[in-house]
Amino acid sequence: MTNRRTLLKATAFIPGTLALPGIARAQGTVREFRMIEAGGLSGDSIEAGYIRPFTARTGIRVIRENPNPLGKLRAMVESRSITAALYELGSLSMAIAQASGLIEELDWAAINPEPMFPEAKNPYGFGYQYYSTIMAWRSDAKPLTSWADFWNVRDFPGKRTLPDNVTLAVPMALLADGVAPASLYPLDLRRAFRKLDQIKGNIAVWWGAGAQPPQLLKDNEVQYAASYSGRVAGQSGITFTYAQGLLDTAYFTVPKGANPAEKAAAMGLLHEMSVPRNQAVAAEVVPYTGASPTLDQLLPQDRLAMYPTTTANKALQALGNPAWWAQNRDAAERRWQEFKLGL
Repeated sequence: MTNRRTLLKATAFIPGTLALPGIARAQGTVREFRMIEAGGLSGDSIEAGYIRPFTARTGIRVIRENPNPLGKLRAMVESRSITAALYELGSLSMAIAQASGLIEELDWAAINPEPMFPEAKNPYGFGYQYYSTIMAWRSDAKPLTSWADFWNVRDFPGKRTLPDNVTLAVPMALLADGVAPASLYPLDLRRAFRKLDQIKGNIAVWWGAGAQPPQLLKDNEVQYAASYSGRVAGQSGITFTYAQGLLDTAYFTVPKGANPAEKAAAMGLLHEMSVPRNQAVAAEVVPYTGASPTLDQLLPQDRLAMYPTTTANKALQALGNPAWWAQNRDAAERRWQEFKLGL
């Protein structure tokens, strides 16, 4: 998707700017900086919700680039050619990047955020967007209430689709086997793969792209799916639930060795990402939500059920443990590849 770039002329002083010391220092020396983000509608939501008010207030232009693979960040840092002040990473990629020394600590005093969920306020990352992997089904199929139902092909007949992704499939299997969401970690891989063996014959597609589950449901190739919430929310003919959803967060980080003045300016953009009204604008572009605990009141009240971090929906879900995955991903991936050989 072609990026939309916002270019506004530098503005005069606006009251409140001095509350963000990073911006006050940087405005005289930085006129633009680059950020690397995931692209698509998420990138458009960043533009609409955060970049526009930031540029209007400071006059600093933000240039968006994508995509954002971890390997690109590693190459940037190792070559000491840092071209971006902010780099978007998923929670697991951020844990890996932190352990590998690829990102710097954020200046939280300069960000001066409005209230945030605690897991979004990481020393090395600003959790700007929440998303979930949830159960969805054709509206003419029998409704699900748990992953145990999803696994119960006798009482809930039909074909399924699950992600070709060990970090998602393993927690789903454990939830289906009766593990409480709060007790998932450390993950019991042996138990999870035993449970996956029970359902593999009913999985029509192991999907690799987020667009697949809703299309498979619409085409009636499957009746039940694990899907990213933003792909099925609001889709005609598809019903979903956040019950036992896998909640995750996308973070903005600063590459190791970033230009100090650009980093200081970027902290001001992160502040904008903490403002609830800006998060509500971003959620109009894509049905994912920011880290404000007070966002419910600003979202469309007739669509609250669509969003992953409303008070009602967040309480139903399980948060991941990226630090555990960073330490155990290789062993889990080897086991996953062995499991796929038997499909």
